[in-house]
Amino acid sequence: MLTKTYSSAVYGIEATTITVEVNITAGTRYYIVGLPDNAVKESLQRIESAIVSCACRMPRQKIVVNLAPADIRKEGSSYDLAIATAILASSDQINRDKLADYLILGELSLDGKIQPIKGVLPVAIQALKDKFKGIILPNTNAREAAIVSNLAVLGVDNLTEVIDFFNDKVKLTPTIVDIEREFSNTATCVDTDFGDVKGQENIKRALEIAAAGGHNVILIGPPGAGKTMLAKRLSTILPPLTIEESLETTKIHSVAGQLAAKDSLMTRRPFRAPHHTISDVALVGGGTSPQPGEISLSHNGVLFLDELPEFKRTVLEVMRQPLESRNMTISRAKFSVDYPASFMLIAAMNPCPCGYYNHPEKECICGSNAVQRYLSKISGPLLDRIDLHVEVTPVAFKELVSDQKSEKSEVIRQRVIKARKVQRERFKDNSTIHNNAQMNSVQVRKNCAIDEQGKLLLKTAMEKLGLSARAYDRILKVARTIADMEHESIIQNHHLAEAIQFRSLDRESWAG
Repeated sequence: MLTKTYSSAVYGIEATTITVEVNITAGTRYYIVGLPDNAVKESLQRIESAIVSCACRMPRQKIVVNLAPADIRKEGSSYDLAIATAILASSDQINRDKLADYLILGELSLDGKIQPIKGVLPVAIQALKDKFKGIILPNTNAREAAIVSNLAVLGVDNLTEVIDFFNDKVKLTPTIVDIEREFSNTATCVDTDFGDVKGQENIKRALEIAAAGGHNVILIGPPGAGKTMLAKRLSTILPPLTIEESLETTKIHSVAGQLAAKDSLMTRRPFRAPHHTISDVALVGGGTSPQPGEISLSHNGVLFLDELPEFKRTVLEVMRQPLESRNMTISRAKFSVDYPASFMLIAAMNPCPCGYYNHPEKECICGSNAVQRYLSKISGPLLDRIDLHVEVTPVAFKELVSDQKSEKSEVIRQRVIKARKVQRERFKDNSTIHNNAQMNSVQVRKNCAIDEQGKLLLKTAMEKLGLSARAYDRILKVARTIADMEHESIIQNHHLAEAIQFRSLDRESWAG
């Protein structure tokens, strides 16, 4: 007898509903078709053991399982529960009345227990779009799916519960998550704070500008100057996630299997800090079954690359396109997937191999050629995409022992939020631009106009400091952000002057 249940497949961060068709006829073999991978083909052995463990009967007839649409590749073990349910219904061990109302997914153990799966949030969103009454899934994943309103999320621990539910022997209680409470409980809970940082007021100022305009920033200075400590606190002054940003970020982490069972929604901006031994595929995403990389996992948050010159050249170069397009497309022979990658890049590096070039007290033992070779590990096109170049100097002893309180992150964050509000109003008619760093050349000309005196200042700076032409637009964007922070509608000369000083690595004489 032919029976249909429904499951789902995830591609990128979007889901597609899959129809699981099971037909039991005279014969003795099992078949599974519909472009399944090995994990799906092996499911029949798991399903048979699970059905027998739940005191049910596995039909000893010809069983054909079709996963439609047949031209989409099916991967993973999340189809186990839907296939098992369809087999039991087709052999008259489960009532069919409610099968069409629910999307079913989960991996089965040999004893009938249901194991957690990846990508539940996009599946739940698609189930709501396709007008399913509810979704049956592993209990461990229930909170993650429950952030989708108007969808009954039924978490189960074993196959027996599913059988009893469809046979009206038990009622499953839907999992409910209060999104507003989730945000209020965790959105402002942070472990680090700018108030802990002694001195370094100029670096804090630079990071505040970066946060206000969404600018990429590189910190360059000797070891122990506080580059990593400051970078780790950048996410604490960024504006809180909106509901839309939170959902999109959670979808990416759900697909990557990065959400813990207790988590339902990501309420804080991600901060990713991969080690410099990372591969290019791990950074941008990919693999045989494409998965999001670190740049997508840092979407709507911060990607921190410490010891930047120690990363492999190929790893750094693959970031150039995502930094510009804020999107990552992974192409394979038969399909391609898109992952969002709108992140703030913050990098830290020493100025030379020994770390003490330009140090006020310690002498650098590297020759000028060694310094140039070290800096040349970072290509010009990549450096071009970093708006602020900030030189970090060691903290003086008197500042370390000072009792003077530093500004807390929340105070700085409020100023950043006000500056971002100005930018939202400016770009309200453009859905692809949300902050100053995302402006294209047309937007720069429109929103970053300067007077003749400002043009003269820029011309003089480019000539005297040896700034490259690529620094021109970056300086204007940063100056626009500084003006927004001071609630000025027109870029003033002192805004330009401050922006110019953040292009230190563009100076021809910086490394001798």
